[in-house]
Amino acid sequence: MTRFAGGPADSPGFLLWRTTLRWQRSVADALGPLGLTHVQFVLLACAWWLNRQGQQPNQVTIAAQAATDVKMTSEVLRRLESRGLVERRPDTRDTRAKVIVVTDAGAALALRAFKVVEDADEAFFGDAPGPLMAELRRLAQFGVEATSDAAGGAGDVQRAGTDREAG
Repeated sequence: MTRFAGGPADSPGFLLWRTTLRWQRSVADALGPLGLTHVQFVLLACAWWLNRQGQQPNQVTIAAQAATDVKMTSEVLRRLESRGLVERRPDTRDTRAKVIVVTDAGAALALRAFKVVEDADEAFFGDAPGPLMAELRRLAQFGVEATSDAAGGAGDVQRAGTDREAG
């Protein structure tokens, strides 16, 4: 038996699930004409941002920035590379690793995608009030720990422990 008398409409988890699905559909629809999936956009945007901050990230750094699985990140970056949007170059600090560099074509597409995603966000969320944005930021940090790396504070995300708060 659920503790929510009104059923799913009273469950914050279910409401967040439904809201997330609607938002993801709106972003996917906006990115479709650019030939990008949502995850491709997120990883391209993270790589672009890290490059712009003067970093030469590898796929692990990009996965941490995006809070995505490293293996899936590798597969998506491979697809972006096949389209000429990113390049993998030897890492001068670690010969076993490759750094990810956004190409000129990738940067141009990222800039176009930022606009369509921001427009989709505005259409979905409207002019989100400060308290909503503060709560979204708080919720996004649940179960993760933001850290700053030595190369300039990219705000990489690392998994905290596996313990979850009760409730």
